[in-house]
Amino acid sequence: MLKVLRNLKKSFWSVVVIVILLCIQAMTDLALPEYTSKIVNIGIQAGGIETAVPDIMAKEDMDNLLIFTEQNSEILKHYALVGNHPTTQQEKIITKYLGKDKDIQADEVYVLKEISKEEKADLSKQMASSLMELATLANEEIANQIKEQMVANISNMPESQKQAIQSQDLMDFIKNMPEESREQVLSEFTNKMNEMQASIKEQAAVNYVKEIYNKLGVDTDKLQNDYILKAGLQMLGVASITMISAVSIMLLSSKVAAKLGKTLRDKVFKKVIHFSNKELSEFSTASLITRSTNDIQQIQQLITMLFRVVVYAPIIGIGGFIKVLTNSDSQMAWIIGVAILAVLFVVGTLFIIVMPRFKKLQDLIDRLNQVAREILTGLSVIRAFHKEKKEEARFDIANRDLMKTNIFVDRAMSMMMPLLMFVMNSIMILIVWVGGHNIDQGIMQVGDMMAFIQYTMQIVMAFLMISMISIMLPRAAVSARRINEVLETEPSIKDQANTKRFKENKKGWVEFKNVSFHYPDADTEVLSDINFTAKPGETTAIIGSTGSGKSTIVNLLPRFYDVTGGELLIDGVNVKEVSQKELRDKIGFVPQKGILFSGTIESNIKYADRMMSDERMKEAAEIAQATEFIESKDKKYDELISQGGSNVSGGQKQRLSIARAIAKEPEIFVFDDSFSALDFKTDSQLREALASKTKDKTVIIVAQRISTIMNAEKIVVLEEGKVVGIGTHQELMKQNETYRQIALSQLSEKELGEEGGE
Repeated sequence: MLKVLRNLKKSFWSVVVIVILLCIQAMTDLALPEYTSKIVNIGIQAGGIETAVPDIMAKEDMDNLLIFTEQNSEILKHYALVGNHPTTQQEKIITKYLGKDKDIQADEVYVLKEISKEEKADLSKQMASSLMELATLANEEIANQIKEQMVANISNMPESQKQAIQSQDLMDFIKNMPEESREQVLSEFTNKMNEMQASIKEQAAVNYVKEIYNKLGVDTDKLQNDYILKAGLQMLGVASITMISAVSIMLLSSKVAAKLGKTLRDKVFKKVIHFSNKELSEFSTASLITRSTNDIQQIQQLITMLFRVVVYAPIIGIGGFIKVLTNSDSQMAWIIGVAILAVLFVVGTLFIIVMPRFKKLQDLIDRLNQVAREILTGLSVIRAFHKEKKEEARFDIANRDLMKTNIFVDRAMSMMMPLLMFVMNSIMILIVWVGGHNIDQGIMQVGDMMAFIQYTMQIVMAFLMISMISIMLPRAAVSARRINEVLETEPSIKDQANTKRFKENKKGWVEFKNVSFHYPDADTEVLSDINFTAKPGETTAIIGSTGSGKSTIVNLLPRFYDVTGGELLIDGVNVKEVSQKELRDKIGFVPQKGILFSGTIESNIKYADRMMSDERMKEAAEIAQATEFIESKDKKYDELISQGGSNVSGGQKQRLSIARAIAKEPEIFVFDDSFSALDFKTDSQLREALASKTKDKTVIIVAQRISTIMNAEKIVVLEEGKVVGIGTHQELMKQNETYRQIALSQLSEKELGEEGGE
């Protein structure tokens, strides 16, 4: 897989941008639960008041506050009384809370000085207990209970004095008490307050700050609405950044994945183009097609998701866990552990079940492509033998095997989402149940519980994404291995580091010197001890029974295979020592089966050189006896040729293949039984026209027909991979029994004599 991913270097900067955007998205996603918590805790529950530190408060409230704290000086140093000439900062706060027209009397209102967030947080902790005590004492029922307790603790008090205390405001009574008595009276009450959770005290203190503001005439509804609106807009802004980042990431990831797919397809195709017949036989055509399409598509799909998992999931998972521990109640962190273990159990179980089937899928796709290609290629034979039902059954077996595996994989994978949703919903219920108890006990706030749910879902989703990629990874890894098999396969036929040049004084000479050959992985030799020379200006024919090695000999000339013994020389140089390009430029090769490409007649004849003149093209068509049927077409040379030349006959296809080789004007012409589809008249006319065109060229013809090669200057007779005779037609008829038997099987002695005479 890593070898395949190295091809991403072409998209390096896109990958860098994706990583940056993923970090931004992760940060913004982690910030959203915090805004939810703030809106609920501060905006809704606390009325928009963020801390237990009033920005503005009446002198009377400050005096009451100082009774319940020992840190008077610490609190007072952060506040200033508003005099007759308020400072700019004081005017700003007064305007914010009371409006421009509010008349403030000197020394009646305290305003908070400019302090840092850290100082304000510390001050909030100092003031929270005192403000909570004030809030508690402001409750009439609690105040009456405290007054009753005070009266009960004072012995020998006249009844009239007790009634006076009961009717007096509690705070006024506490202020007028001696300090020692006050501390004694309130000690038990204060101790109870100190035993409470810090979060409860802060909530009560914040609520009392709202009462302080109400006494001053502050519009607390507006304060609350402003805070919610501000936090909501901030949250919307953060969500917008998340959306923009997510969309950009998906666009860039798709682009990078598509570019990687293009690069891999390009590399695989270019590699296959340079394969020799040996490598092409190792990889079936169907398998190479699957590797170039389906396998690369699997990697593309993985890359689209990979960045989000490799970068995004760890940031979300780790960041969410840190946020839970720092911003929420760490006592509930065990729930996250339960969630992660449940997700890993579900995915792990499915992973174990499905993994072997993923590996099997690609092989089954290969098999289906192979069967389909074989059937479609041999469709005419299948119809001729009326074997449609048999081939349909064979395709059905391959198709059914693939279907069964796909169904098994899809069913197993379809269970994942419902199971994971069940896990996630169960975890959410668990959080609400535990969080509800914590809220009831004052340990946790509603907003914190909501944030905890969001953080937990983010962490679970991060592990879910990692799990999903672990499911995709095996199939992509199989595909990557199959692609690497192609890319890492070195062609057995390749140019040497230092190639030689052809000799000008032996131009067109083809020499076989003790040549032997066996196919890769074969035990027996197909050719052995082949010796003959083909010279310019001569036609050298090769004939023999089926399987004698005729086509194998001519396949050695352009190095479709390399000889395994002896030497094959062209222009006096071993073909292994020259470049393949220069070698194949010298040869005009017409294969046994005429192959045409989709395009036009013109593009097929000019295949060797697109800039070829029309005169040269037409001359080649005329020599190949193709002019008659070309001129009968509506568009002449612009007539369309369908894929594989399926819209022309076998003879027309063969003639166009011959015209393509003639138009190339090579030094050596090789015809591998290329006249078999021509009638005798056309064959004779073509050979006559070809003789004048190739009088200074080397012509090598492989043929089955004696009539095609009778006039050749040299005929090589093969039998079971060995040369059993070389000579002219007349010489071989007299001296070589193998040749004579082949000839007599096709023509009478009279015809052979007459033809030989000609």
